[in-house]
Amino acid sequence: MHTEPRPARASLDVVLPAYNEAASLPQLLPMLAQVLEPLSARWRLIIVDDGSADATPAVVQQAIAAGTPIRYLRLSRNFGKEAALTAGLAVADADRVLLMDSDGQHAPDLIAQMDAAWQRGADTVCAVRANRDEEGALKRLGTSLFYRIVNASSQLQIPPDAGDFRLLDRRVVAALNALPERNRFMKGLYAWVGFRTEFLPYTPQARTGGRSSFSMRRLIRLALTGVTAFSNMPLRIWSGLGAMVALGGLGYGAWIVVEHLIFGDQIPGWATMVVGLMFFGGIQMLSIGIIGEYVGRIFDEVKQRPVYVVAHDTGEPR
Repeated sequence: MHTEPRPARASLDVVLPAYNEAASLPQLLPMLAQVLEPLSARWRLIIVDDGSADATPAVVQQAIAAGTPIRYLRLSRNFGKEAALTAGLAVADADRVLLMDSDGQHAPDLIAQMDAAWQRGADTVCAVRANRDEEGALKRLGTSLFYRIVNASSQLQIPPDAGDFRLLDRRVVAALNALPERNRFMKGLYAWVGFRTEFLPYTPQARTGGRSSFSMRRLIRLALTGVTAFSNMPLRIWSGLGAMVALGGLGYGAWIVVEHLIFGDQIPGWATMVVGLMFFGGIQMLSIGIIGEYVGRIFDEVKQRPVYVVAHDTGEPR
């Protein structure tokens, strides 16, 4: 637990992953500057452009020309938000690092409260959604099921309503940067490194511009990464199901033999056999698919490719 007093107006880096955020950044950046100025004597924005196809680079360059302290990293293609966060954390060197989205849904007004919690000794200050009323029923159900699976078979407990909007002490950042895995599920990694954590409730704001780039396909891929990286429950479930099916098959086979030998009943015909084969074949294929997800993640890890590639870096603004 941290007991030493935290420095007043300590240095602060703000990591902003951005993908096609040309419509929202012009409104967000001035608001951030207004909030950060009284909180830190030395602050900067680290904008990680995740391969935007719109005018995001031009907007950032205009802000730099206007004097906003920005370090701008442009990735060589779209690697995903987890990779963009990783890239931003890799170059952050301030006493504390704030992670937030570039679309305006993470309200800058909460930053002062997060800073106050850090001053009190928290190593991680995490903003937690007060509700999910704006989400559809299917998405809420999927989110609930995902966290139940991950938390049920893991020594970690990942808060279901906590996202990437959080303030990290530099010790937490160093611990995250030391983790070598390529398939990164940041919400799980935050929980894995530990440290003293405080939670602040918040309500996401409406986007200041543009539209979300997170499709259902991306959300499903991220969920698969989270499950395979932090839970072995799918393997245990299908191991148990396989044992139950095997025992059921043996019991059914024994019953058929008893019926034929003792009661003289005829053995069921081809229709029953075909249905049984299709059922067991389906279970086997599904089991192979689940195992394949884990093997695929192992394959990605052993290749040791970088999580991201930086195409352009403006360097230090200070």
